[in-house]
Amino acid sequence: MSDDSNKPVRLFRWIGFLFAVAIGVVLTIGSSTVIETTNTEEFCTSCHSMQWVQQEWMESYHYSNASGVRAGCPDCHVPHSLGPKLYAKVMAAKDVWGEIMGTIDTEEKFEQHRWKMANRVWAKMEATDSRECRSCHAFDAMDTSEQGKQSRKKHKRAQKQGKTCIECHKGVAHKEPTEPDV
Repeated sequence: MSDDSNKPVRLFRWIGFLFAVAIGVVLTIGSSTVIETTNTEEFCTSCHSMQWVQQEWMESYHYSNASGVRAGCPDCHVPHSLGPKLYAKVMAAKDVWGEIMGTIDTEEKFEQHRWKMANRVWAKMEATDSRECRSCHAFDAMDTSEQGKQSRKKHKRAQKQGKTCIECHKGVAHKEPTEPDV
């Protein structure tokens, strides 16, 4: 003989379990969609203040080159691994906030803050051993025989010294800001 008094409790538990699974699926799909949407050039340059750096990028080798390989905003500014990617998204909220609050909403204001913003990005790139750069550029994959004499020497020296890409390549995709007079 079965205990019919436990049927409502079991049914309630199953409904709760299925509801939790459904909520989990919706949150997973929703957060994945948000992360992927915010990893596009369209999203990155939708803020007025990013249109100036977009133009610089479009004039760089990261946008147009002989090999046809294009590195976009997320390739250089967003890590591929989930944890660092989420951290980068949170840190990028400062720029969105600066746009909303009017701190960097004009080209003049943007340029006033550019040195500080660039140094923040460079420091991150140095701290992560130019992780995003190295997802496309690796010393061991370089055909140094195809490089000019100076580049070949500098890359070999940088590799021996354990230098990061950004230590030598500031201003490669965007104009390098000048240090403000203090």
